[in-house]
Amino acid sequence: MKVWQIQAFGIDKLAFVEFPQPRPGRGEVLVKVHAVSLNYRDLLMVRGHYNPRMVLPRIPCSDGAGEVVEVGDEVTSISPKQRVAGIFMQHWLDGPPTAETSRGALGGDVDGMLAEYVVLPESGVVPIPEHLSYTEAATLPCAGVTAWNALENAAQVKPGDVVLIQGTGGVSIFALQFAKMVGATVIGTSGSDEKLERAKTMGLDAGLNYRHSPEWAKWVLHQTGNRGADLIVEVGGAGTLTQSLQAVRFGGTVAQIGVLSQSEQPLPIASILHRQVRIHGVYVGSRAHFEVMNRAIAANRMRPVVDRIFPFTDARNALNALQEAHHFGKIVIQVVA
Repeated sequence: MKVWQIQAFGIDKLAFVEFPQPRPGRGEVLVKVHAVSLNYRDLLMVRGHYNPRMVLPRIPCSDGAGEVVEVGDEVTSISPKQRVAGIFMQHWLDGPPTAETSRGALGGDVDGMLAEYVVLPESGVVPIPEHLSYTEAATLPCAGVTAWNALENAAQVKPGDVVLIQGTGGVSIFALQFAKMVGATVIGTSGSDEKLERAKTMGLDAGLNYRHSPEWAKWVLHQTGNRGADLIVEVGGAGTLTQSLQAVRFGGTVAQIGVLSQSEQPLPIASILHRQVRIHGVYVGSRAHFEVMNRAIAANRMRPVVDRIFPFTDARNALNALQEAHHFGKIVIQVVA
């Protein structure tokens, strides 16, 4: 079988190599991978910026979906021919996160999904909603579960709440879809007027180009009658956190997800204290979160947004496209044509 492997850091150094096809052991399943979606974390992994001390070689990418083609002894909940996706953290099945359950992330701690076949524990996969294609389902494990965890667990978003999304990448578009699903108002920022207009066709209630208005917290307060947003889906990182703390309502939640930007400004502790803001770090979620999210997706017939699809042999160009950040939603690599 063919796999992509990080043997040395750098997109151009990503190696396309031949491996023997694996077999599942006791409690394991063999998955024929049909599609893999890319996250910013994957790009950082390949470039050596996420964990420069990561043990190499490593198969990258946390997110993939495919068909179970063989199961090992003592597997009882998963059957051959089932359509499944891998869970991001292979040890975080339920309950609150711990140091132990936060280990075993695909494409980092252990080999990931950018391969024709993968072997995973029975507990490390979940069935995917029947109405989704493999390409759509491949987007769920990281970006989908992260957005779901931010809305449903970090902030418990309810009808009438105001949710602010930043940009139009995978997590933000999932957050838009999930927030509209529960009847929330969604406003958002982007550096592209065209992307904002596209987001409005999906339910975005108002949008602002942050390139034209970098002090966008003032706009959020204006949009909310000076109250602020109930939830900020914070994917920007240090470079946007100050604006987020000004834009969130008193007692509101900033779901800190991304690290896309940096800043030399000190952390505004006074704003957190005086506004009684809750900053909730969201690092994907558990298998249980994934399963609940899938039930909501199936009940609402929701479809993830896939921007571009690259063939399996073109993984380097897919990563370059992710790096250019022109996409809306998700970039997917199709392993099975």
